[in-house]
Amino acid sequence: MTESASLQQTVLHDWHVARGARMVEFGGWHMPVQYSTIVEEHHAVRRAAGLFDVSHMGRLLFTGPDACRLLDHVVTNDVSKLSVGQVRYALVTNERGTVLDDVLVYRLPSSYLLVVNASNQGKIISWLEQQLGNFNATISNLAESHAMLALQGPKSVDVMTAIGSAASLSLKYYSAHEVPVLDAPAIVSRTGYTGEDGFEIILPTDRAIELADRLMSAGESVGIVPAGLGCRDTLRLEAAMPLYGHELTEAIDPLSAGLQFAVKLQKTDCIGKAALVGIEQAGAKRKRVGLQLAGKRIAREGAIVLKDGQPIGQVTSGTFSPTLEKAIAMAFVSVDLAQIGATVDIDIRGKNEVATIVALPFYSRRSKA
Repeated sequence: MTESASLQQTVLHDWHVARGARMVEFGGWHMPVQYSTIVEEHHAVRRAAGLFDVSHMGRLLFTGPDACRLLDHVVTNDVSKLSVGQVRYALVTNERGTVLDDVLVYRLPSSYLLVVNASNQGKIISWLEQQLGNFNATISNLAESHAMLALQGPKSVDVMTAIGSAASLSLKYYSAHEVPVLDAPAIVSRTGYTGEDGFEIILPTDRAIELADRLMSAGESVGIVPAGLGCRDTLRLEAAMPLYGHELTEAIDPLSAGLQFAVKLQKTDCIGKAALVGIEQAGAKRKRVGLQLAGKRIAREGAIVLKDGQPIGQVTSGTFSPTLEKAIAMAFVSVDLAQIGATVDIDIRGKNEVATIVALPFYSRRSKA
């Protein structure tokens, strides 16, 4: 058996292969990393539109009288405050206050939806089952029954209009609704992982290929491209969005990661609250920062950040930004040395490269580079 045959495949696997995608292992799945070049796909998403298959992400539906209470117990954001149609970013933390996963929580008319990272699905499902206890709630895994596509970029609105999904155009950023797509029941949200406007669409698996074809056809006039994991990473890094396994791990707490907006410590309780309160009161010892390198060499994960020759932190993600045309990275450094504008060195394979600590995000669609 080949390695690819032992990996999980989304319903769009052959669709990717037919379009010349280079397929790689990612989180136990056989996924497209690129179709043309990462830079070309990156620019298409920033300037027009790109279509991503994100069916490898976990999609867990919560129903029952205690669905809200269960979610409030296991995530850091305040689920009880969500109005129908709202989507919120949150963290699943353990008793130490460190991160098991970063997730999106959707409040739907009669249920809640949790979208989790592909590589963490098994871990999070097991964790939720351990917490279920006396909560009167049911968790349904939509992984096989439903697919998920992400249409991202400034021309996404035009594409959605062209396929007859104009009802979704009224959605505000980080909101969702249940609405027919191609006459099939679907959940459409104005969310994404690229720093651009866009939509994520969850619909029955047997309609996913038809939707992908329709979106590509509808977007042809505006320059849509199929996009892979490669540009998804450069896009999210420019937008300073954390990636689990890099900026977030079971050794990192969300306060140090700069995600205070998603941690509501005033709510009654959640797993890890006591530890997070302690971190907040004592003050985090390290901070996630942006680094802009003076040269074009890329600082990869694990590269040591130095100040006056002494280690002060470590790079978690790095790339050459296609939008900014500069080498950028995110890192955790000592809080007292995390001043914007300060210069540091990064040890890249034994040679120091000068970098400047800059404000995050590196790129925002509200102030186009």
